[in-house]
Amino acid sequence: MPNTPSGTRGAVITGWGTALPPKVLTNHDLEQMFDTSDEWIVERTGIHQRHVGGTTVGLSIEAGRQALEMSGVDLAEIDAVVLATTTPDRTVPASSSAVQAELGLRCGAFDVNAACSGFTYGLVVAHGLVAVGARKILVIGTDTLARITDWTDRNTAILFADGSGAVVLEAVDGPGQLLGWDLDADGSAERFLYAETGSFIRMEGKEVFRRAVRIMVDSAQKSIAAAGVSVEDIKLVVPHQANIRIIEAACQRLGVPMERAATVLHHTGNTSSASIPLALADALSAGRVHDGDLVLLVGFGAGMTAASAVLRWGGGTAPVSPL
Repeated sequence: MPNTPSGTRGAVITGWGTALPPKVLTNHDLEQMFDTSDEWIVERTGIHQRHVGGTTVGLSIEAGRQALEMSGVDLAEIDAVVLATTTPDRTVPASSSAVQAELGLRCGAFDVNAACSGFTYGLVVAHGLVAVGARKILVIGTDTLARITDWTDRNTAILFADGSGAVVLEAVDGPGQLLGWDLDADGSAERFLYAETGSFIRMEGKEVFRRAVRIMVDSAQKSIAAAGVSVEDIKLVVPHQANIRIIEAACQRLGVPMERAATVLHHTGNTSSASIPLALADALSAGRVHDGDLVLLVGFGAGMTAASAVLRWGGGTAPVSPL
């Protein structure tokens, strides 16, 4: 995929927020539900607990409100709500419309379903909207996978959970943060991870693992090349929080030490579209990202989709003035 063309109006992230349901389901809780153990789950996934409950709209509102408050934006200047989710609360309308209304916004609103790659898909789309004139956009990644998880199937029940992460993207006079990006999909592999309408997630774990590492690394390398930087320049990798083994394998193939990866899946589980913004917010709150740092977002999802983006944190010169 291309780098951001010279002269394109850019954007920067000015606020972020997160939301996790209060109910925590530990590995020891799962031991009471089916044949498994804490040791077995941790060894294979890195997950110790996960949060379950809530609705996609409710969690999105909570994370979105935090992001808006941190950014300090005038709500009248938000031009769009982009909600990445694979678990909308209703078939129709898009969950983003209810989020828009509850947050008191008057703007466009639409959902993006690229599964676990959804947030990065949405972030790239939002940068495109800024390039053609949008001023401020709320980008949210939310999934409530507990509703479509078979809690008798230990191969999937140990993984999936609920959560939300959001960012406010503001146009700037200058190049902005996005240096390079890649969006990809291999529809021939959709049969390995799917959920029929009204049914539960079905997954062929070994095949997903094999393909996930390959497609994540390929997408990351494309974004790094498009940005005109090297792997050594990347200060922080924010991967999709699916499985610690996948993260470790992808980082190893990229040549990135694990200490440069942001991980939260030990206490969140796999929250699909929410996982990258949750990990990014955690790293930002921990002071792991500084102005000028290069940050790589990269993930994969059902479809099979992949998405990545290289951001130079703090880019741009000044917020664009209201019209």
